[in-house]
Amino acid sequence: MAKKEVSFYPGCSSQSGASSSNLMRSVDTMCEELDIQLNEIPDWNCCGASIGYGGGGELPRIALSARNIALSEQHNPNQQIVSPCAACWLNTREAKERLQHDEQMFKDANAALAEAGLIYKGQAEVRHMVEVVIEDIGFDAIKEKVKKPLEGLKIAGYVGCQTNRPFGIAGESFENPMYLDNMVESVGAESIPTYEKKVQCCGGALAFSEPEKSQEMIHGIIEAAYDNGADMIATPCPLCQANVEIYQDQINERFGSKFNMPVVYYSQLLDVAFGRSASDAALDGQIIKAKKLEDIAKK
Repeated sequence: MAKKEVSFYPGCSSQSGASSSNLMRSVDTMCEELDIQLNEIPDWNCCGASIGYGGGGELPRIALSARNIALSEQHNPNQQIVSPCAACWLNTREAKERLQHDEQMFKDANAALAEAGLIYKGQAEVRHMVEVVIEDIGFDAIKEKVKKPLEGLKIAGYVGCQTNRPFGIAGESFENPMYLDNMVESVGAESIPTYEKKVQCCGGALAFSEPEKSQEMIHGIIEAAYDNGADMIATPCPLCQANVEIYQDQINERFGSKFNMPVVYYSQLLDVAFGRSASDAALDGQIIKAKKLEDIAKK
């Protein structure tokens, strides 16, 4: 029996063939190593993410996440809802907070859910996967599981904005959260605690609507990593990973830079350090190959 069971909400971008399917694969591997059982919420739906703010009203957006919570409470009772995606976690937690403090919204959401035979109770705790790893597993336990230390790698921990505000991670500074730095050091790599862009927004959906603004933000994120001598950037957020990785060619053309910076997930770092293969860590899903990390995986 697994050490810990959670009600798992993977989110749209983590599905097979989607933009961050490598996040899902690496999280699966990581949870195998950490003895965490992921009980996927049956028939879960999109949280709405950025598009949920674009129109249609507040109730439909909140009801999307309320439905996922209701499904979790029905099928995985007494289990925490855990998501690996920053946007999914943020929207689900926001929905719970709103429904907890807004009696009319609570009634209206339940009226909508009743049409599908669901009841929202709001009793389940909502957490990000990094919270489970750092709070329930802990850095000492991570160190004990390391089989291939990531020695020689200098890694910029890029938290991004969604896992930082408004909720953040318990005990962490909003200006300089340290959990990624601590995780990097736990697997034997060198962190950059003073990385000045660790909570800089990547532009989010502006990458589509106003790419010049988003790319200027991303340029600063990557440039700061280079200035600090980083070999790669690590993040907990699928949108941050995608934006910072896939637009580097366009940014190079626009700014005259020569960026070729790998951007990986924290879960991929743990997988390799725990002795799993590059494939298990989903490193084959990178657009910009994390060659130094792959070399350690091959040892």
